[in-house]
Amino acid sequence: MMKILVTVKEVATVEDEFEIEGTAIADQYLGADLNEWDDYAIEEAVQLQEAGVADEVVTVTIGPEECEQTIRQALAKGADRAVRVWDDSLEGVDLLDVGAKTELLSAVIEEEDPDLVLTGVQAGDDSFGATGVSVAENLGYQWGAVVNHLEHGFDDDAASVRRELEGGVEELTEIELPAVLTIQTGINEPRYASLRGIRQAQRKELDVKALADIGVDESAIDADLELTDMYEPESESDVTTWEGSAEETAGELAELLRDKGVAQ
Repeated sequence: MMKILVTVKEVATVEDEFEIEGTAIADQYLGADLNEWDDYAIEEAVQLQEAGVADEVVTVTIGPEECEQTIRQALAKGADRAVRVWDDSLEGVDLLDVGAKTELLSAVIEEEDPDLVLTGVQAGDDSFGATGVSVAENLGYQWGAVVNHLEHGFDDDAASVRRELEGGVEELTEIELPAVLTIQTGINEPRYASLRGIRQAQRKELDVKALADIGVDESAIDADLELTDMYEPESESDVTTWEGSAEETAGELAELLRDKGVAQ
């Protein structure tokens, strides 16, 4: 039986209308949710457990105490326990880059020693899309990126996966364990947390670890990247909108299309 570790993240959500203050979006326009790609990774891990392939699903996140309710969504959906990494030294970090995340997550993974690590392809806020592969490289694990199908039977300590490549091409491959797979949206249908699951999640273990607890020095979180500016890009095209019903606006649309040479 396998142990599966899933990396999860609370990401910021932004209202349609917002204002930027310096290098950040003003707090009143922000919300928080579980990262969409991680939701699919959690579902895949729980399905593997239900199929009898895994006997434990552990999640790990980097974040302050305020993110715990969001992260407990993973426990409510079936993960067995969670690890949250946070430290006072992280409070003043504006941008936790891929290198820093790699060091922190790798330290927990080495301690947990899972057979399989699942991450989302990317995070909905910073969109680096590199953490899973970077962690695999750091640990010396095999890896597969942008996985959109994972066989729920594991033979000879290997995972059979289908990956998205450029130009709509897909690749079928066998990846030896231990491995890190970055999970693409659409690989499954993430479940809703039941009321029973939500109640149980409050009683499941959520272990908090500081940098010293996982043997990571503060120098490891020094970012190589610096956030220098944030702005809303200007639209590159004009948008025409009409008010009214379809019957009222169809003629105006047809006239515009004729003007653009799309319709005769």
